[in-house]
Amino acid sequence: MRLVVIAFIMSLMTITSYARDQINIVGSSTVYPFSTVVAERFGKSGKFKTPVIESTGTGGGMKLFCAGIGVNTPDMSNASRKIKSKEIKLCKNNGVTDITQVIVGLDGIAFTSSVKGKEYNFTKKHLWEAMADLGPKPTKWSDIDPSLPDYKIAILTPPATSGTRDAWNSLVMKKGCPESILKEKGKKACYMLREDGPVIEVGENDTLIINKLVGEPQYFGIFGFSYYDNSKDKVQAHKIEGVEISLKAIQDGSYPISRPLFFYVKNQHIGVIPGIDEYVKEFTSKRAAGKRGYLLDLGLVPLENLKDAVSKVE
Repeated sequence: MRLVVIAFIMSLMTITSYARDQINIVGSSTVYPFSTVVAERFGKSGKFKTPVIESTGTGGGMKLFCAGIGVNTPDMSNASRKIKSKEIKLCKNNGVTDITQVIVGLDGIAFTSSVKGKEYNFTKKHLWEAMADLGPKPTKWSDIDPSLPDYKIAILTPPATSGTRDAWNSLVMKKGCPESILKEKGKKACYMLREDGPVIEVGENDTLIINKLVGEPQYFGIFGFSYYDNSKDKVQAHKIEGVEISLKAIQDGSYPISRPLFFYVKNQHIGVIPGIDEYVKEFTSKRAAGKRGYLLDLGLVPLENLKDAVSKVE
């Protein structure tokens, strides 16, 4: 019976594949600009149509990706953090049982403000105290440390569905959280953000954060290095633990808020939706993601060895 069901699904996909002859990609807003450039170059080759890419955020993308197999579901999902075990389980429950993980490259999370303001050095402890629901809830930055700005705390952050937010939680909120709270209440308690005004959630669009920072010089914002690197005329990045964000600092691991970027491939769609294998090969090629690749201009930090980029999700 099971074999009959599988055969029926595969035949249904084949029959309906004519309704969609281009790759459909969802997911991370951080990976979005990289995948968009790869997709445009891929489409210009003339062999396949340009993939359709939607910026839904990592969490939202995974929900769509794991909804099932068939032409009405995405072929790939971009992610600014690794797929979670509960997402793998959701995928399997919905028949998505064969997934490839591709590491796009490396990224750092920038803590930024308008170029009109001064440059500061923040520690993870500073940032946790400013943002945490279980923290001291200071009104001004200078309440935390006299070396910090003497004005009200206002931080623009991506929503909870964002992979950037997940990475920020693990790399900043957990690390800056007092050991006593971490042991007694657990890491999720350390992740909880203030709801009394200083922390302001913004949608899955880093450009919105940048535009808001331009108009509000006393605001700070959180987003990926590539967006900062392409907006240096508008925003500045502040030091974290005394280290400036840069391609080199991200690659050598000295910048304290660094992470890998990913996309995930639904292998059951290969051979049904045209061009999936070829798109993956283009994205992981030296001309795209290598040390002199065209994605370097967008702020992607390349892997030391592209051969390590592709693996199967178990």
